[in-house]
Amino acid sequence: MTPARRRPAGSSSRTRFPSLRRVAAAVAATVSASLLLSGCVFSVPAPNDGAGNGSGNVSTPDASIAAAAPAGLESFYSQRVNWTSCEQGFQCANIKVPVDYAKPDGDSISIAAIRLQSQGTKKGSLLVNPGGPGASGYDFVRDAAKTHFTSKLRSSFDLVGFDPRGVKRSAPVTCLSDAERDASREKVYNYETDQGIAAALADTKAINTKCVEKSGPALPHIDTASSAKDMDILRAVLNDAKLNYLGFSYGTSLGATYASLFPNNVGRLVLDGAVDPALNNEDLTAGQAEAFEKELRTYVADCQARSGCPMTGSVDNGVQQIQDLIADVEQNPKRAKDGRLVTGATFVSGIFTPLYDNESWPVLTQALVAAFKGDVSLMLRIADFGADRDPNGTYTSNTQFAFNAINCLDYPMVTDTAGMRSEEARLKQLSPTFGYYFAYGGINCKDWPYKPVHTPAPVKYTGSAPVVVIGTTGDPATPVAWAGSLRKQLGNASLVTWKGEGHTAYGRSNQCVSDAVDNYFVNGTAPSDGTMC
Repeated sequence: MTPARRRPAGSSSRTRFPSLRRVAAAVAATVSASLLLSGCVFSVPAPNDGAGNGSGNVSTPDASIAAAAPAGLESFYSQRVNWTSCEQGFQCANIKVPVDYAKPDGDSISIAAIRLQSQGTKKGSLLVNPGGPGASGYDFVRDAAKTHFTSKLRSSFDLVGFDPRGVKRSAPVTCLSDAERDASREKVYNYETDQGIAAALADTKAINTKCVEKSGPALPHIDTASSAKDMDILRAVLNDAKLNYLGFSYGTSLGATYASLFPNNVGRLVLDGAVDPALNNEDLTAGQAEAFEKELRTYVADCQARSGCPMTGSVDNGVQQIQDLIADVEQNPKRAKDGRLVTGATFVSGIFTPLYDNESWPVLTQALVAAFKGDVSLMLRIADFGADRDPNGTYTSNTQFAFNAINCLDYPMVTDTAGMRSEEARLKQLSPTFGYYFAYGGINCKDWPYKPVHTPAPVKYTGSAPVVVIGTTGDPATPVAWAGSLRKQLGNASLVTWKGEGHTAYGRSNQCVSDAVDNYFVNGTAPSDGTMC
């Protein structure tokens, strides 16, 4: 009999690109101080003087910057912004943007921003996005400003994070209560039956209805192009004639979109962990499924070379043992020590999450050691981290809901049953371990009330400023080939490749990558195209 497959309603086939917090450090904080975990913990920056741009805490864009505003958007580009002290050493502000750029005189929303001011000779502001879609740039800068960015970069630029529209503090997509989210993660669907697909569609449609009821008028307008237009308003109110930007993972889509919309406003752009804008949703999903399978094999080989690894024999044997363990949890869901049910989807999420960062592989090994003995509690804790769930049951972000809503606007998807089953067969071939869990993403968008506003296509960039694209050879979430493709599409760009494992490079790789990025931002010297680190 075919085992019942489990995925939470409203989830996506394609993995969301998480913010670049170190998995090991976060799990260490929430699981046990006795675990031997690698990674860095976040330090809180020392307080600064709280001064804003210009006089006091109020910033007003330079007249020449405001004068260059697109027609109808003058009031947004010339707005005065009040930066107030916040978060123990940072400054925070809310920047007004139109809900619908086609109707700038209509409703407006506020984009939440945070900055850590430069402690040296300031060259400008550096806007950053950690990924997603749906990850909080505000949280990323607040939590990782001093651990993810070099002192050289921080001394030359104000680091500015923001929550894109639809995310957390900026007109957030709101759908379910915390208790409802817990219940959703335990739902059972057998997608290999028509009844299973019908049940998943019904539950997802009900969730979508709640999203519409609770999220407000911005929900149809949280697509990536609208967020890129918000970034140009942010550039203006930060008093920068050109945009300096560092985007990770999905943030590369946001940056590439910005470059295509505002080529003459591009200053220095680094796109790390590139997403290929020419690929449709199904090809992106296939690329990820294949890359995660490859990374799992790399992890197993590394584990087997160390003491205490629970997988025995060859790499093939070790992967098969993990597959058998997943199958066992699918057929016999297990209770964690806190009494919650761990389904196949939750268990697989616990495996996925540490694969983003090879420094977190020891955490995965510990979770697998326990799971082979019947204890899935640590795997659940890791899955909770990936879902932004605190041990007390509080979900600290709306990332999953924002992810689905943005993707449904950005990507037309295969939503018919025959098409989704055909995609499942392709994904299982590419990834025997994970393929199923990447399939059936069209369920999330079939009954989404707003049609896609974008069709994937190669990005076009006509600006004179060179862009830097970074890829990582062992990246499971954004395969390295995507970086090469994006570099070719941009034309005026250089490609840096890090020979390493895990998702993205800057802030977690080596001095070669740090120097290439820092010298580009600080000195304006782009690395040679084809640089290998």
